[in-house]
Amino acid sequence: MRILISNDDGVAAPGLAALHAALADYAECTVIAPDQDKSGASSSLTLDRPLHPCTLPNGFISLNGTPTDCVHLGLNGLLEHVADLVVSGINLGANLGDDVLYSGTVAAALEGRFLKRPAFAFSLLSRLPDNLPTAAYFARKLVEAHEQLDLPPRTVLNVNIPNLPLEHIRGIQLTRLGHRARAAAPVKVVNPRGKEGYWISVAGDAEDGGPGTDFHAVMQGYVSVTPLQLDHTFRDGLSSLQPWLEGLL
Repeated sequence: MRILISNDDGVAAPGLAALHAALADYAECTVIAPDQDKSGASSSLTLDRPLHPCTLPNGFISLNGTPTDCVHLGLNGLLEHVADLVVSGINLGANLGDDVLYSGTVAAALEGRFLKRPAFAFSLLSRLPDNLPTAAYFARKLVEAHEQLDLPPRTVLNVNIPNLPLEHIRGIQLTRLGHRARAAAPVKVVNPRGKEGYWISVAGDAEDGGPGTDFHAVMQGYVSVTPLQLDHTFRDGLSSLQPWLEGLL
């Protein structure tokens, strides 16, 4: 078993080291990760300059690109052997609901969709690493059991772990994505030379966060597991769109 590990917090992130340590004795693990924090990079590819992999003393490969670049290169010629599985994380910070649209952690896992096995994205609901051992424990448990899964091709499992010691986790729940309220307005700033700029504000609070959602599960102390697929087609809208289009001709 060969696993390709990546993240969006960067190659020096503690969550990446924790994930690698959790899986290193289970499979042959290769780490390819961005050389700096690329949170919010989504599924962007770098197309305006070459990418330069650099192997670090710990064996991790650092890349001057995005999380998607890392997995794309890892699956398309950079490595001598193609991985069997892609695992992303452990992200310091939640990837719940609408977060998956922007998350580089989830994007790295999505880039592994061409493999026959489901990919995993792991996130801890904290910016601090105190409870990384909890997240690493569940990462190992879920990855270890992945061969028993019967899922359609191109499926990604988005896993969010509460920021709690292991003994306080109540269990694991299968969930759907919730939805956030609209984010606050960007914050305007002015530099010392009078040039205006804007900081993107924090994400909105949960608007659809009731029972069954990823928001609800983690707030109740459960690990949330949400299956994702790349197909965003709104199938229920096809029937109403067809006569609308025919009316334009």
